[in-house]
Amino acid sequence: MSLSTDDRERVRQAIDIVDLVGGYLPLRREGRHFKCLCPWHDDSRPSLFVNQERQSYKCFVCNLGGDIFSFTMKMEGLEFPEALEFLAEKAGLTLERRRSGPSSDDKKTLLQIMAWAEQRYHDCLLKSSSAQIGRDYFEGRGITPESIDRFKLGFAPEEWDWLLTQSRDTRFSSAQLERVGLVRARQGGGGHYDWFRNRMLFSIRDSQGRPVGLGGRVLPGPDADKTAKYINSPETPLFSKSQLLYGLDLARESITKSRTALVMEGYTDVVVAHQCGFQNAVAVLGTALGESHVRLLKRFADRIVLVLDGDEAGRKRANEILDLFMGEQIDLRVLTLPGELDPCDFLLQQGAPAFQEQIERAIDAVEHKFNVVAAGLSGRGTHEVQAALEDLLTTLAKSPHASGEVGSAAMLKQEHILQRASHRFGVSEAQLRARLGSLRHGKPARPARVVAEAPTVEAAVAFGDIDEWERELMELLLVAPQTLPEVLHEVRPEQFAVGPLRELFSRACVLVASGRSFSFAELMIQIEEPELKSVLVDLDEHAQKKSHADAAKLVRQVLESYRLRHEGRHMRQQVHELREGRIDEERGLQLLRQRIESGRSRQGISAPTDG
Repeated sequence: MSLSTDDRERVRQAIDIVDLVGGYLPLRREGRHFKCLCPWHDDSRPSLFVNQERQSYKCFVCNLGGDIFSFTMKMEGLEFPEALEFLAEKAGLTLERRRSGPSSDDKKTLLQIMAWAEQRYHDCLLKSSSAQIGRDYFEGRGITPESIDRFKLGFAPEEWDWLLTQSRDTRFSSAQLERVGLVRARQGGGGHYDWFRNRMLFSIRDSQGRPVGLGGRVLPGPDADKTAKYINSPETPLFSKSQLLYGLDLARESITKSRTALVMEGYTDVVVAHQCGFQNAVAVLGTALGESHVRLLKRFADRIVLVLDGDEAGRKRANEILDLFMGEQIDLRVLTLPGELDPCDFLLQQGAPAFQEQIERAIDAVEHKFNVVAAGLSGRGTHEVQAALEDLLTTLAKSPHASGEVGSAAMLKQEHILQRASHRFGVSEAQLRARLGSLRHGKPARPARVVAEAPTVEAAVAFGDIDEWERELMELLLVAPQTLPEVLHEVRPEQFAVGPLRELFSRACVLVASGRSFSFAELMIQIEEPELKSVLVDLDEHAQKKSHADAAKLVRQVLESYRLRHEGRHMRQQVHELREGRIDEERGLQLLRQRIESGRSRQGISAPTDG
């Protein structure tokens, strides 16, 4: 169901942006506004300003701005519907879309079931005599009682119906437990049985810290190799392993501050890493790092360090996921631990300082790819060497061809790899560049994604790469919104050259067409995309410096300027067609008379009368 505008407005009115931002960052008043250090760049002088009157924020270094919704999306790593719900809960409001059907209420119940199950399994680990083997395992892995409590580690007894029995004193049905993957239906319709049995349990939470699934490790013993070492909750309305990262709820703040995420492969690795001070560590959920994980991490981090086990399988996994990152503006590093150790064992055996040294020595992912490719060529034939070189160049071809500081860094990295490849493979750099260019030119374009479009939108506003007429008109409309109907008689959205401004003007037209008043606040509440909100705030910041008394007059002047520009373009096109003989003589004379009269009209000269 679409999100209700009334819901958005109720939430906007219920939450003051100063209170919201102040809950995350230490604000101090400066004149009519508030300011603080920006959390999205290395800020030493407060550059994030909060405008309480306009209920907006803006960083004048990042050129990012928005309202309570976009701020929550960035800080909590949420999409717009989730941010709306998050803020509604914060304000104690019930959304209309929840009352319109059972789906949202059902999700709330499912979350309550998962929170209940997490606590039951956690209590079992702490108190049950049957869980002694689990307590011994965690102690043997160096996991402290504090970590057991912080990560809400648990234990599932061996009984087939332990959790089902626990649920009899609750209002939760077996069908609901099955829906969140805690139990399964027996074949032939003979009731249900527990999904997790005789396993240590790791609670998996979403970015808001709500339990949504579980990961279970088999207990050590003679029968351990007869079943899967790890099993996770099945896919449910709450749990999708391709959309979640273990420990992200606890790591998010540290990742946001450091702008670096450590991605590991095991749940225990993450727990011990946090215990040793590396609280920016997360893990994938028994699957390879995927594209959705990359998008999720990019909300918080600029650098990802992939921490792999030191075995051969760990080294190969880096190559398998490298292509995911090549098209992204993110710094990917690869750390392969020595001695075939996993992160947990390395930390326990060699300590946090040694692990920090390893992180600092983590190499760029493309460099890692080159090393792996080059190391495997000893004694290989010419065909295999050529195939390896083609593989390396194909990976390089997927890197973004950007301008600016990021693009310069990428080009330097590429040049370094090409020089090394030339030396290692005995092929000239010119030949390598030619082949790389061919691969780039021939590869299909990557589909556009919202996450990759934000810098383009921001850059358009930040560096003035827009039509000044369009910007001036939009700023004046924000100062004098009552002039929008007059503007609509002359201007259509498709006449805007710059996409963000075209979209904002189009949304303003929709507001008027639907009978709603146009204003900065009304337009802001209609927008879900953080990029557009940022552009709108930037326009509003400049608009507020204009004279309100002269705004309507200035709008008419801008419209007159637009008419002249439009007429000029139209006339030049017709003259061009006349010269090429595509217009007959009679039509040409008519155009000439129109041009003369148009010039006289602009100069205030009356047309001559007959007689």
